[in-house]
Amino acid sequence: MFKKRKGFTLVEVLLVIIIVGILAAIVVPRVIYSTAKAREEACRANMAAINAQVERWYMNTGAWPTADLSDIFASADYFPDGAVSCPVTTDAHSDNYVLNAQRRVDATRHPMSP
Repeated sequence: MFKKRKGFTLVEVLLVIIIVGILAAIVVPRVIYSTAKAREEACRANMAAINAQVERWYMNTGAWPTADLSDIFASADYFPDGAVSCPVTTDAHSDNYVLNAQRRVDATRHPMSP
């Protein structure tokens, strides 16, 4: 009768490779998009935290911090881990997080702004 075969045929292997390729083509762009959105949300959270600490600085000292935030980032009372870095870019904090005239983090100078 029939011999018991071992292994896979070439057609079966090619079919599996095609299916895995289709799934990868669907999943990879979504993962990349999700990573970029997560970095932008982390940056927005950084901005909110900086704005809160700027208000706290003003309440405690009676003066606003410098526009480049160097004094508030240097204080361990406000940012114990040091300056907040932007997850969207690898630039220094002073390039991305600066105060505008309203004493808020200037989002228009930020790389994630439209």
